[in-house]
Amino acid sequence: MAKSSCPRSLILVLSCVLVFAFMNNSSALASSGINNYRVVNLGAKPDGKTDSTKAFLSAWDKACASVKPAVIHVPRGTFLLGNAIFKGPCNNQATTFRIAEGTLVAPSDYRVLGNAGNWLSFQDVHGLNISSSHGILDGQGTGLWDCKASPLGKSNCPTGAISLGFFNSSNIVVSGLISRNSQMVHIIIKGCHNVNMLGIRVSASEKAPNTDGIHIQMSSDITIFNSDFSTGDDCVSIGPGTFNLWIEKVTCGPGHGISVGSLGWEMQEPGVQNVTVKTATFKNTLNGVRIKSWSRPSTGFARHILFQHAVMVNVKNPIIIDQNYCPNNEDCPRQVSGIEITDVTYQDIHGTSATEVAVNFDCSSKNPCTRIRLEDVKLTYKNQPSEASCSHVDGTAAGTVQPASCL
Repeated sequence: MAKSSCPRSLILVLSCVLVFAFMNNSSALASSGINNYRVVNLGAKPDGKTDSTKAFLSAWDKACASVKPAVIHVPRGTFLLGNAIFKGPCNNQATTFRIAEGTLVAPSDYRVLGNAGNWLSFQDVHGLNISSSHGILDGQGTGLWDCKASPLGKSNCPTGAISLGFFNSSNIVVSGLISRNSQMVHIIIKGCHNVNMLGIRVSASEKAPNTDGIHIQMSSDITIFNSDFSTGDDCVSIGPGTFNLWIEKVTCGPGHGISVGSLGWEMQEPGVQNVTVKTATFKNTLNGVRIKSWSRPSTGFARHILFQHAVMVNVKNPIIIDQNYCPNNEDCPRQVSGIEITDVTYQDIHGTSATEVAVNFDCSSKNPCTRIRLEDVKLTYKNQPSEASCSHVDGTAAGTVQPASCL
């Protein structure tokens, strides 16, 4: 992992959060204090009906303009917010959004956000702490999900909005936040560096389309720790250009598992490198740990990936590499993936598969998977040994491996 990333252990990660609150501003805190801004003093109404967007943006503008560290206070109550973009760079690098037990709700009519892309987003912000004590983001996405499930859903419904986005930002800590019923992806991290997501709780219907818990892309030195995901798509999805990602102590289910990819949509595409997923539990998910790429030409790659200490409970595809991803046979028929997948380790993976094939390595005929390692893997199907399937893959097995390795 890069030296600039937050330390990767419980004590040090938690210490990182505490240090971040004062990061590089200890002298300023001691000599001149902190500027505090309360959204209710700026016109926000905790009644869940009055649009409080202007008050929140006003609080942000004041905090961002402050040369001192600044805190924005959101008290208990329900605050209705429309599309809100919190823009930087700010005059200080220690701004805190403190959400006590407040709930931020999106408009109940999904057409209000429509194709806005994002509901709440932070852009070009460097030094932000969103601290929450059971604070909730409620995207109110059920109406849009129903629209998309209707016979005319594809042509009749807007795309929807991501609940919380971080773009081109750095030194971000989000702790204790709950995101529920997002219209689309709950949280996106794109073009960012040094982001720590701690104690995050995500929930949506397992039938809710495209409601990934956290999506990461074009970002480095990211930590996701002690978090729970229950949603209708990937619990965590790892897109192109992700480097130095650490995921630890998470639960997933329902959902589609933790996915590297999909990769390879673009011909010229950055790769994914240095990803660790450890101490994870998957319950009744479509996949467990997955790497997937479109069956299209690409210069991208996925390498130096470790899946360690995972428990599978009734998971349909506990371990899977799918390099022939091509939903509905559109945009890639009769093509092969150009993504290079190498140096992937599966260590201490146990539990039950909901299908007979618990380990499935379906790799590219043009770029076979290499240096794939299985170590101490035990996956059963209906209390019997499960099966493994290998295509265009090279690797090794060590320790007890069940199903019997096909590498």
